[in-house]
Amino acid sequence: MKERFEEITGTEQTAGDGGALDALIEFYRAFNSADMVGLEAIWFPGAAPSMDNPIGGIRRGWTEIAGGYAKLFGGAATVNVTFHDFTSQGGREWHLFVGRERGKCRTASDSLDVAFRTTRWFVRMDGAWRQLHHHGSVEDPEMLAAYQNLIFGSSN
Repeated sequence: MKERFEEITGTEQTAGDGGALDALIEFYRAFNSADMVGLEAIWFPGAAPSMDNPIGGIRRGWTEIAGGYAKLFGGAATVNVTFHDFTSQGGREWHLFVGRERGKCRTASDSLDVAFRTTRWFVRMDGAWRQLHHHGSVEDPEMLAAYQNLIFGSSN
């Protein structure tokens, strides 16, 4: 199946059809604008969702996931990413996006190109697509160390 977009930044016009791709676009719109309300609207509520990535580690439940986003958004760095080179597959109640993110991490004094492998799993809840799981990983250990330094500061 050919995708409507080659990449997702969150600035794309959604189809408005209630599809999983619209939910993915809304996720990137909220993430790239540090919109906690928008992220909460996309994530599955309660204890069920999970996230695993090199910055936040394993987080279970919306409360832990939200805490990770709040720490990231409240820190000195800003992160903006584009989802690309992705596949999309699903059924009536689930949808899986597997691809890559590329972008920038910036502080007042530094900037870093970032790249991640990313999986986002959405499920249908009350007629809407909600993100149930995210997994991110990094291929380049030097980029990861520099990214962690920008996010957490040199004391980490």
